[in-house]
Amino acid sequence: MPFSFSPEQKQSLLWILVGAAFLLLLSLLGPVLMPFIVAAILAYVLNPWVDKLCALRYKNLRLPRTVAATLLIIFVIAAALAMVLIIVPILQKEAPQLQEQIPRFFDKFDQVISPFLAHYGFTIRLDSTGIKALLTEQMAGSGDVIGKAVLSSIRVGGTALLGLLANLLLIPIVLFYLLLDWHALIHRIAHFIPRRWVHGANNAVNEVDDILAQYLRGQILVMIVLAAYYAIALSIARFDLALPVGIITGFLVFIPYLGYGIGLALALIGAVLQFNDLSGLIYVGIIYGFGQFLESFILTPRLVGERIGLHPLTVIFALMAFGQLFGFIGILVALPASAIISVAVKHIRSSYLNSPFYRQP
Repeated sequence: MPFSFSPEQKQSLLWILVGAAFLLLLSLLGPVLMPFIVAAILAYVLNPWVDKLCALRYKNLRLPRTVAATLLIIFVIAAALAMVLIIVPILQKEAPQLQEQIPRFFDKFDQVISPFLAHYGFTIRLDSTGIKALLTEQMAGSGDVIGKAVLSSIRVGGTALLGLLANLLLIPIVLFYLLLDWHALIHRIAHFIPRRWVHGANNAVNEVDDILAQYLRGQILVMIVLAAYYAIALSIARFDLALPVGIITGFLVFIPYLGYGIGLALALIGAVLQFNDLSGLIYVGIIYGFGQFLESFILTPRLVGERIGLHPLTVIFALMAFGQLFGFIGILVALPASAIISVAVKHIRSSYLNSPFYRQP
């Protein structure tokens, strides 16, 4: 007897296929969706603040939502520009100095390591003169590496650079309209949920919202504490760039692993440029080693909590998978998206364990 679907099953299968096609389309359009994904994340974070500003009253006057959204967008743009203005001068200052200091650093390193290796029968000498000549040739006598990189990007990939700039300009525009119509947009999305799933969907959404709110609040506190720690610790170690490097390291920890690596690289470069021996590198190793311990075992468990409940291997896989699908933006949303998926998996698991398919002997 041939197998046949009921009308309800056919309709359910149709919508499942439509949903799968929609997810496939999203994965294929990952680069195009970048400004919309970033704007949606920012809108989710900023919407409660827009609501608070709109709720403020002075006599009979209330702040229009348009004005509240505009003020918060200006604040976000100012914060992003401030971060750029902190990072770019550091790179412009360190790049030409690095050309001169790296050969000297290798000389010091050679003086310390070569006798130690010679004691065990190894003879290794670092050619600092050749290293300096190579750096001079590569930098072509120009200390402004940042400017050369920008000009090279314009020559080689002008279209890609223009696309990136267009996406960056599009983010605040999309963010403005999302903040303006946030509640209406959420209502429209909820209206598409099948009526028999509304109650369960609302419970799942509230659970996800609670997890993400806790994650964001905790992550902001972790960033502030770590920025203060790195800035103070590097200042005690007498680093010239302690404040900007510390702030950058703390604020970039929201990018797992990558943010910490960028801060560590900047600190190591600063140590090579400033100190004439290995003491700077030792200071950086101690400060950043303890900072990683502080973040992983004290701050994150206590401030972010374990509500997300993701295993370290799951975190690594999520970063790689979302990075492959959506690029750099995927790395940013990997942990929050994994938290959402974990809630969905928990409900699916509960339904499976309570189903006749599982329980029937």
